[in-house]
Amino acid sequence: MAEQVELVDNFDWDNVDASGFGGNYTSEQRAEMEEMYSGTLTTVQEEEVVTGTVVGMTDRDVILNIGFKSDGLVPLSEFRDLPDLKAGDTVEVFIEEQENANGQLILSRKKAKIKQAWKAIYDALENDSVLEGVVKRRTKGGLIMDLDGVEAFLPGSQIDVKPIRDFDIYVGRRMEVKVVKINAAFDNVVVSHKVLIEKDLEKQREAILNNLEKGQILEGVIKNMTNFGVFIDLGGVDGLLHITDISWGRIAHPSEVLQLDQKLNIVVLDFDEAKKRISLGLKQLTPHPWDSLPEDMGVGTKVKGRIVNVADYGAFMEIIPGVEGLIHVSEMSWSQHLRNPQDFIKQGDVVEAQILTLDREDRKMSLGIKQLSEDPWTRGDFADKYAIGTNHNGLVRNLTNFGLFVELEEGVDGLVHVSDLSWTKKIKHPSEMVKVGDRLDVVVLELDVANRRLALGHKQLEENPWDTFQTVFTPGSVHTATIIDKNDRGAVLELPYGIEGFAYPKSLQKEDGSMAENGESLEFRVIEFSKDDRRVVLSHQAVYNKQAEEEGRAAKFAKKKPSAGAAGAASQGEGKLSDMKKTTPAEKSTLGDLDALSALRDKMMDNES
Repeated sequence: MAEQVELVDNFDWDNVDASGFGGNYTSEQRAEMEEMYSGTLTTVQEEEVVTGTVVGMTDRDVILNIGFKSDGLVPLSEFRDLPDLKAGDTVEVFIEEQENANGQLILSRKKAKIKQAWKAIYDALENDSVLEGVVKRRTKGGLIMDLDGVEAFLPGSQIDVKPIRDFDIYVGRRMEVKVVKINAAFDNVVVSHKVLIEKDLEKQREAILNNLEKGQILEGVIKNMTNFGVFIDLGGVDGLLHITDISWGRIAHPSEVLQLDQKLNIVVLDFDEAKKRISLGLKQLTPHPWDSLPEDMGVGTKVKGRIVNVADYGAFMEIIPGVEGLIHVSEMSWSQHLRNPQDFIKQGDVVEAQILTLDREDRKMSLGIKQLSEDPWTRGDFADKYAIGTNHNGLVRNLTNFGLFVELEEGVDGLVHVSDLSWTKKIKHPSEMVKVGDRLDVVVLELDVANRRLALGHKQLEENPWDTFQTVFTPGSVHTATIIDKNDRGAVLELPYGIEGFAYPKSLQKEDGSMAENGESLEFRVIEFSKDDRRVVLSHQAVYNKQAEEEGRAAKFAKKKPSAGAAGAASQGEGKLSDMKKTTPAEKSTLGDLDALSALRDKMMDNES
């Protein structure tokens, strides 16, 4: 028998046919239910940072509830900095997508951290606050820091107040920095650690400057080194230790006695409060070396030292560090002709010298090297060795317009006049025959020991060929000669045996009426010959017109003998090569003219010597 169902008396049979979910709810009841359900859900926006709660963890992901209709997944690798993460913990996450193709909420903790880091960076720039980061690596010109996921550049000049030579020591170190610049277009951030140090040092700097005074001894660290000195960090204030104040001795570079980062005591020499410049000294902490010189050291004492500098006028020798003496170039050799000090001495040489002057009060000393050897002019055998007529071989040291100087030995020089170089050639300058550095055979012509003068000759080593020429080139004799120089005043002729002669312009006319030219070799007749003046006057015209020439000579001797003044004036140029430079041609010389010319030549030579 079927079971009977008990009927409910209050059942609303009018709504039995209603269909759909909640179809049996009234509109008021439905609105109330929707309000209650919406209160359990959170409205979220993409690219927004929200707080999520860990509701579960797998081997790969962390499940987070952010109050949305579905939970989100975040890769476990993004929580490496939270090894103790567990269910119930809250973290900040970034909403990438509300729902992907699989209907999954996509979250990112890494992007959340970066967004928060950028916000902190902008806040730090605006509020001038301090951030802390880790140095990841070094790069060209500085360091790369990690500021909670954002890379920032720390320039090398902004690491510290002192120059940094090794950036690698900062890699991996946590440092506090300030943001100094942001380039939003390229997401570049520039930070500085130096500004934090400078603030701390400012108080120290003020304290040091307020208590600074001359003569004060301070401790510092060498932070920079240059050719002219070193900069020393005194604890926030830099001072300059000039190279001349490092050591009493002479040094070429501070690195010879100091090192970077070295700690040392220094004394304040000067202080410019307005410019905040501090001059420091190191050598002033030790006694001056001049004060330690022996009392018995004086003029005539022999000393030994090192050459520390060579100048044009001499060399400086360091006897002990801080004590130097000048060796003038004139005190390096007995030679009267000054030369370059480099010829005698080089920097770094260790030499011996004699004290010539010593002033302890002014701390000056002059030294001499030549005094350690005997003056050759005062030797007992000097007069015999360089007696008149003795032959020597010397080194050509100097050339002048009037002659050359020959060094016979160190300190003994003699002059060879240009007229004493050759019997036959008309030498205008010694360089036509010799050059500096050549060796030359000479003979002593004059010796003056009192005035330290030696007159030397070169041509005197040979017999005077003009004695022989006098028998060869007799007046009237004919010889073949070549014209080597010609102008409107006459011509210079090259004769046998290497001597030169002179011909007046009209004497160059050939028998056919034409004039002889440069390079022609013709026969010339000797018109005049003077051994004393080394002069030969010739004529080509006289070769074919001997009678006319002899008649001309006879007429000339028949003339009235000229006065002394006229003879002297005529004798100044006739028959000499200098006739070619006169403005008007001169007549041929008479015998009286030759005597006057010889006297004039001797007088000129005396004046030149």
